[in-house]
Amino acid sequence: MMHTAVGWHVELEFQEDDTHTKAAALVRLPDGTEVRSHGRASRHHTDANQPRVGEEIAGARALNELAMRLLTKAHDEIDAASGRTSHPIHV
Repeated sequence: MMHTAVGWHVELEFQEDDTHTKAAALVRLPDGTEVRSHGRASRHHTDANQPRVGEEIAGARALNELAMRLLTKAHDEIDAASGRTSHPIHV
């Protein structure tokens, strides 16, 4: 059995102001396709200004959406190849 090493690089970019953080995630797959997603976070006016926390929340939301988009893409490919409808298992 031959093992092949494959790597994916995910990029995250953030835009912030005093109360909002937006994250954009991008992964380029070995077949040349790109999958993109977005996440947002808002700071409550009584919370301390902690930009890193906003990035973590917005980034996590963008990565979660990215994961769901990748699952959808994979199942669409399974369906196209098999001629049947597959059902993702969300764990």
